[in-house]
Amino acid sequence: MPNINSPYTAFATLLSSNGHPVSPAELHGLLLGRSCAGAGFDAEAWLADAAGLLESEPADNVRNALIGLQEMVKGELTTDDITVVLLLPGDDEPLTERATALGQWCQGFIAGFGLNAGGKDLSNEAKEVLQDLVAISQVQDALEESEDGENDYMEVMEYLRVAPLLLYTELKQPVEPAAKPSLH
Repeated sequence: MPNINSPYTAFATLLSSNGHPVSPAELHGLLLGRSCAGAGFDAEAWLADAAGLLESEPADNVRNALIGLQEMVKGELTTDDITVVLLLPGDDEPLTERATALGQWCQGFIAGFGLNAGGKDLSNEAKEVLQDLVAISQVQDALEESEDGENDYMEVMEYLRVAPLLLYTELKQPVEPAAKPSLH
């Protein structure tokens, strides 16, 4: 039985009841992707990026939820003990459903990252992370209801809690150093 009190289920209900055909996982991925690409945490810019997925102007309760989600992500990315909590269905949901949401999360992340990382040079490590996310976004059908499937899912989840941090650390806006005299 689905846990109706999980943040994922509550957010999914909020979105669907307001006519937005998008999963919370994809929205969270989009938010994290854009944040890791150095988009910053301006609420209006985030709402503008989210509008494409929502397909219609969000009502106040959805806007507030999206801003709250951004505040949560900002807190996760900007504190010293950086940990990312993925917005995904709970462990009591069928693996196929969780795997689909994982794929949607990756698609959202890639989209959000792509919208905001234009023209930035990425390290080989960062490029590998993005390639991994593309691969993960396409494997959800490969996970089967089994112990191996569960283990694979958990491994991917662990990876996704760490991988975005590499991109965030690499691409966050550097603090401007004090001007140095130029040597011409």
